[in-house]
Amino acid sequence: MSRLELITEMERYAREHHVPIMEKEGIEFLLAFIQEHRCRRILEIGSAIGYSAIRMALVDEAIEVDTIERDEERYRIAVENIQRANLADRVHIQLADALEATVEGTYDFLFIDAAKAQYIRFFERYTPHLVIGGYVLSDNLGFHGMVDGDVIPQSRSVRALVRKIRKYNDYLKAHPDYETTFYSIGDGIAVSKKR
Repeated sequence: MSRLELITEMERYAREHHVPIMEKEGIEFLLAFIQEHRCRRILEIGSAIGYSAIRMALVDEAIEVDTIERDEERYRIAVENIQRANLADRVHIQLADALEATVEGTYDFLFIDAAKAQYIRFFERYTPHLVIGGYVLSDNLGFHGMVDGDVIPQSRSVRALVRKIRKYNDYLKAHPDYETTFYSIGDGIAVSKKR
């Protein structure tokens, strides 16, 4: 099976099993950004089935991706997908809660796409590993139109989550060490550059 066939299969699996992977527009933006800014050492928070880690590693043969996933079933599937893509030498996955995982070294790109309620904690935990001039890309900041108020959340738990995402957006805007640009691409993306 070619890598392209594997990616198509993963997209189908994600749809059928309701696994959250980046929307087409979002993943295209992510990959183009990584290529344009020549990012080589990437840390991803939230592997799911390994879709975005594989896609990022395929941008350039010099790219290495460290990725963290806490769900055992998704981790197992991600390991299998990474092996099927012949990328086990460049994509390293860790089974752990991202608030407890350990990483070593530095990165020039941090991709946050995990539990939305924990974005500030993920940012604070992992940005010390980011080089000056490195980037943080945060996904799902529009949360299906709810953050901007286009869609009104019905349940209390979703309203609480929307408040936390708004708080994270405000946190990024006010952060003195980062310059953040927001994009209404996919489900809402922020790119923060470390000063």
